[in-house]
Amino acid sequence: MLELKGIADFTDYFVICSGESSRQVRTIAEYIEETLKKDPARLRPFGVEGLVACRWVLMDYSDVIVHIFEEETRRFYRLERLWLDAPHVPVAEGPWEER
Repeated sequence: MLELKGIADFTDYFVICSGESSRQVRTIAEYIEETLKKDPARLRPFGVEGLVACRWVLMDYSDVIVHIFEEETRRFYRLERLWLDAPHVPVAEGPWEER
């Protein structure tokens, strides 16, 4: 996760992750959406792009933008390199479990 506060005007954080296949990318996106719907705030994305091919899915939650890449696509775009001055925010490792 990259903190973009003070660096970008359009969001505060980028969450960048990847799956080994387009099927995994879709599953990750669906999991994020379903999990956030269960939250008391009932967060819904302002927009979701890339679900047709699932090589790069972008989920826009305004303050947080989630990028889910197929591994090969992530290596090609190397999005983290575009934001070298953004601090990295540590994220706990899985396994992810429902609360």
